[in-house]
Amino acid sequence: MAKDKYEVLNIDETQYNTLYTAKYKNRKTWTAPDPKKVISFIPGTILDILVKKGQEVKEGEVLLLLEAMKMRNKIVAPMDGKIAAIHVKKTQIVPKNALLIEFK
Repeated sequence: MAKDKYEVLNIDETQYNTLYTAKYKNRKTWTAPDPKKVISFIPGTILDILVKKGQEVKEGEVLLLLEAMKMRNKIVAPMDGKIAAIHVKKTQIVPKNALLIEFK
């Protein structure tokens, strides 16, 4: 019988010897959100794109409309800036966490 290899898990500066599951070992590592990237928070369909590449926008300005579960969601600019790229097209279906728009 193979001997299990315990690994160290650090929680609040306390170390525990444990066995990791395959799901835990293969998980996606957390990265800090990039404020210059607008990401979809739910899956849906792009109804309209209200900005163009190179356009200056103000914080809170509506960038596009995303329909999800028969509700229209206004995706707004998280900051003042210039649109660097638009990664979606009108009527495109996007999954959750899809890159929609990038700022310069």
